Amino acid sequence: MRVYIYGETVLSAGCTPVDAITPELLLQLEEMVPFMRNSRGVGLAAPQVGVPQRFFVMDAGDKLRKVINPEILSSGNSTSEMEEGCLSIPGVHKKVRRPKRIMVRYQNETGETVEEELKDFPARVFQHEYDHLDGVLFVDRLTPIARKMVARDLERLAGEKTE
Repeated sequence: MRVYIYGETVLSAGCTPVDAITPELLLQLEEMVPFMRNSRGVGLAAPQVGVPQRFFVMDAGDKLRKVINPEILSSGNSTSEMEEGCLSIPGVHKKVRRPKRIMVRYQNETGETVEEELKDFPARVFQHEYDHLDGVLFVDRLTPIARKMVARDLERLAGEKTE
């Protein structure tokens, strides 16, 4: 297992829904957890490990979640700005504005449908990983000025992938 880096097409393509919870999917989810933790991440989405499907793992400090076919049902009006980074964009950290509270629905690894309200850091991590499933990276959410500040780093990362 490896982390795909900015510039690789699997990160910018949308993902397909998971049709069935198979032993292969369960194994993939199981392997992603220690890989995420060993990489010092709090979330890891399937496209980041080269799988273009709608699932991710996250542990924002409250509990480990294995999230399949997630939906964001609603978000609160209150937002906060916080520095984000990404295993797929090493060395780049910038502030991103996101809703503080979200209502989500997803299937867990047993196939049970989970609906829950997330707030603060768990909400932020869920949104960041959810974005990956739509081919959106946190740098895509930066203000134009902030984006310009990291442009050289992004060009370098993308260039390393084409060599």
